[in-house]
Amino acid sequence: MAARPVIIYNDAVVKKFVIATMFWGVVAFLVGVYIASELAWPSLNLGLSFINFGRLRPVHTSAAIFAFGGSALLGTSFYVVQRTCRARLWGGEALADFVFWGYQFFIVMAALSYVMGFSQGQEYAEPEWHIDLWLTIVWVCYLLIFLGTILKREEPHIYVANWFYLAFIVTIAMLHIVNNAAVPISMYSAKSYTVYSGVQNALVQWWYGHNAVGFFLTAGFLGMMYYFIPKAAGRPIYSYRLSIVHFWAIIFLYIWAGPHHLLWTALPDWTQTLGMAFSIMLWMPSWGGMINGLMTLSGAWDKLRTDPGLRFSVTAVGFYGMSTFEGPVMSLREVNALSHYTDWGIGHVHSGALGWVAFITFGAMYYLVPALWGRKALYSTRLASWHYWIATMGIVLYIVSMWVAGIMEGLMWRAYDKFGFLQYSFVESVVAIHPFMIVRMLGGVCFLLGILIMVYNLIRTVTSPTTEQPRQGLAAVAPHLGLAGA
Repeated sequence: MAARPVIIYNDAVVKKFVIATMFWGVVAFLVGVYIASELAWPSLNLGLSFINFGRLRPVHTSAAIFAFGGSALLGTSFYVVQRTCRARLWGGEALADFVFWGYQFFIVMAALSYVMGFSQGQEYAEPEWHIDLWLTIVWVCYLLIFLGTILKREEPHIYVANWFYLAFIVTIAMLHIVNNAAVPISMYSAKSYTVYSGVQNALVQWWYGHNAVGFFLTAGFLGMMYYFIPKAAGRPIYSYRLSIVHFWAIIFLYIWAGPHHLLWTALPDWTQTLGMAFSIMLWMPSWGGMINGLMTLSGAWDKLRTDPGLRFSVTAVGFYGMSTFEGPVMSLREVNALSHYTDWGIGHVHSGALGWVAFITFGAMYYLVPALWGRKALYSTRLASWHYWIATMGIVLYIVSMWVAGIMEGLMWRAYDKFGFLQYSFVESVVAIHPFMIVRMLGGVCFLLGILIMVYNLIRTVTSPTTEQPRQGLAAVAPHLGLAGA
């Protein structure tokens, strides 16, 4: 049988996204440490409006989710779709570069709008309407590239990682358009009015907010898991059939879970119950995906000792399982009555954001950098191991302190004395959790230190002498993904 021709993939844009991912990771974690310090010591606001908590908080969340996480998703999706489809990116280098630079421009403009105090002021602070419009254009181009590459593929099978990536791209486009529907007061003004109001606005906000978690921070990164764990472990996926069941169950159930953020509010009871019920149902498919990821290492567990990148990825799957257990539990009315509006929710969010999203991204980056720049291995596996343990310690400090602070807040807010009056004032609960604010900040410092070690390690890896060429073609990929006949 004639050998398949070698395809030269467009890895230049992937390299740019890898660099952007690491840069925005440092920015996101640095701002996070600063605003955590502001919560512990409010005097750090310094009386300057552009660095107060209210303005820097959306800078931190957007930098962590959309800049760091988004750049990782776009870059890895371009890498994965080319290799699993045996096709160069559709649209050529110019369109791919437009998506990269257009997305980075959106991130910078959004951050500037937050710092200057221009946003739509909703639950998930959104930048001005014209910046949202620009992102829509960039995102449509991203969808065209990804979908076009799949349509022109030479491999008949569409690998499951591409299913997750495509679901993430399509659903986020829909969420973005619906959530940001607004009427600008003029073409020359940044000010606009949302088309929703009252409880309808709350529902749309959390339909968007939770599904941004479900499809941006879960489905997209599951695509990353289904490619990079088998590749790093050198093992096929434990169950390809389970991965398909995982996909369809997640896609159907996640979209309905958003109202669980609005329990005990003016939202109709049936809508609250719907969100709670679908949150509970999400438990099983989520754990099915976790089991699939972990069992992929059957026969290859020894690699965790020598491959720090794989260690990050596998730990991330563990955090994914923990977060997808904690979320449904917190959606129960009785638990939610204690946890809602407290720092327990902050701990839950960061166990997913740091433990799942950041760790699976670190694992992918540790795999990609040597592969893209043609290096045989990382500059230092010892530094990568230091990164792993320091970052893990940071996560533990962060989420445990927030769990304790959150439960303490919930109990203090609902405590009554013998006369039926509230036993504690709100400010007393703030004073009580002050030590845990400091511990949370220290956890953030550990995580920031870890990514700085990673950046140094990756820079030294790239600047070291070239030892091998990047592997091209599906034949280099298929054996580790369970694709037959490739």
